[in-house]
Amino acid sequence: MSSDEVRELVADASAGGQRLDRYLSTATGLPRSQIQRLIKAGRVLVDGRQPKASATAHPGQQISLSIPPPQPSTLTPEPIPLDILYEDDDLLVLNKPAGLVVHPAPGHQAGTLVHAILYHCPDLPGIGEERRPGIVHRLDKETSGVMVVAKTDTAMASLATQFKGRRVKKTYIALVHGEVKQPEGQIVADIGRHEQDRKRMAVRTRKGREAVTNYRVVRRLGGLTLLELRPHTGRTHQIRVHLSAIGHPVVGDKLYGGRRERKVGVGVKAERHLLHAWKLGLFHPRTDEWMEFEAPLPPDLTSRLHAES
Repeated sequence: MSSDEVRELVADASAGGQRLDRYLSTATGLPRSQIQRLIKAGRVLVDGRQPKASATAHPGQQISLSIPPPQPSTLTPEPIPLDILYEDDDLLVLNKPAGLVVHPAPGHQAGTLVHAILYHCPDLPGIGEERRPGIVHRLDKETSGVMVVAKTDTAMASLATQFKGRRVKKTYIALVHGEVKQPEGQIVADIGRHEQDRKRMAVRTRKGREAVTNYRVVRRLGGLTLLELRPHTGRTHQIRVHLSAIGHPVVGDKLYGGRRERKVGVGVKAERHLLHAWKLGLFHPRTDEWMEFEAPLPPDLTSRLHAES
């Protein structure tokens, strides 16, 4: 019978002022939600006492985590084809198609990217959370492009730390409404949950978190603009919210397109929001080598560009 994994650490200077669950997530590479569950179950001790997730971490604290062995996965692997850009013993890099949900959620209990990954990598269920094995970041259902999946605990911890430390370089391509006049710029606007509609994110909210997106005009297409975007933070729906906030929502974005999306002509409408995760750069978790991956532009975006040019 497998026993618990015990991790012990002494909080360093970065702990000062942080919530305990947030600090431990960064320090261990475990998802914050998993840390919260461990704390709730009494599996985290700080100086020998059971803390709350909202407690403040302080440098010098002796922290112990007791992590139970992973439970057998209840997810059924499915032979869904994968567009693999790169694979080794630690990483799986994919080109996710638009329309594919990343992990199971209400309304999407089967047919997700996770189900496909479990079929391709039978040893993955023990990596990370049961419903999100190996998943360290995600793309929205309609967003296409490059994603990385961890295949080992070591890779999971390394990638989680890189994403949280903003060491991962992410580049997106988007077709947006209107002609963006400045050739390049930066959008700085905090993002939080919309106060009336919990399914949406917004820049005008009392509990927003820092969000920064750089953009560069690639091509102007008579009423539309093709942009290259580099988010420096990783907030939910960040690029879509930021572009909507400056009056240039992504073409096809039914959630954030507003009047611009409702008024467009038949020839401009898209089946999904035309946002593509184009490139991803990161340090290999085993060798520390810098690696960059690129996902070709999808047919629905390239055909739109040819039609508008």
